[in-house]
Amino acid sequence: MGTPLAVSLSKEGYRVKGSTTSTTKIKSLQKLGITPYIIRLMEEEIQGDLVDFLMDVNVLIINVPPGLRNPAKGSYFKRMELLLKAVRASTVKKVLFVSSTSVYGNVTGIITEQTEPQPQTLSAKHILAAEQLLRGTTTLETTVLRFGGLIGPQRHPVNTLSGKTGLENGNDTINLIHLDDCIAMIINILKKGYWNRTLNGVYPHHPTKKEYYTKKALELGIPPPSYVSTRAKKQPKIVKTADFYVKRHPFLTSI
Repeated sequence: MGTPLAVSLSKEGYRVKGSTTSTTKIKSLQKLGITPYIIRLMEEEIQGDLVDFLMDVNVLIINVPPGLRNPAKGSYFKRMELLLKAVRASTVKKVLFVSSTSVYGNVTGIITEQTEPQPQTLSAKHILAAEQLLRGTTTLETTVLRFGGLIGPQRHPVNTLSGKTGLENGNDTINLIHLDDCIAMIINILKKGYWNRTLNGVYPHHPTKKEYYTKKALELGIPPPSYVSTRAKKQPKIVKTADFYVKRHPFLTSI
């Protein structure tokens, strides 16, 4: 989401600095009107000129996946602690932390921002701890944006599910959001000043996985996944989105 978001913000008139871990992306980011920096967040140190990166920055958008499968990066929470220390010493006054609805874990029913998170995976536990760390910093105005499963032009779970058989979660409901809608919500937060909040970002339509992925596979001309029958339909898990959800991408149209 990083580069498309930065390009959209630049088009909106914002002066954008962007971090990357790859030197090969420097020139391409410059061509897009983004001031690029090589920044690598590690458990024990932050590599790169973070001081210059944060200089004269008013709003910091933290969109860093946990990456816990890469042991070289170390603890996600400790990386966020290290980043926060640098942020406190900078000009940054507002932080938008891109989180995930995975922090709700196995909670079912209607989920709102007031629902108590019950993270199950190590990744979700680290993300929730990072949320609490940032929200507990009184010198910053921090908004946490919990996105559902991200889809986009080059990213859709149906491509991975295509042709698979014996899947058992067909009655589970989807809680997805399109990349374009993620960007629209972030820009709306910046423009309207929705700070010191926790917000869910999920497309407001929740068919079952069997219904949705079967339909999408057929639309894309690929083999649909096959789900086994279950005796009873589970209580649905429906994450309610923020009231100001401003777009409804056609890739997530109703069935």
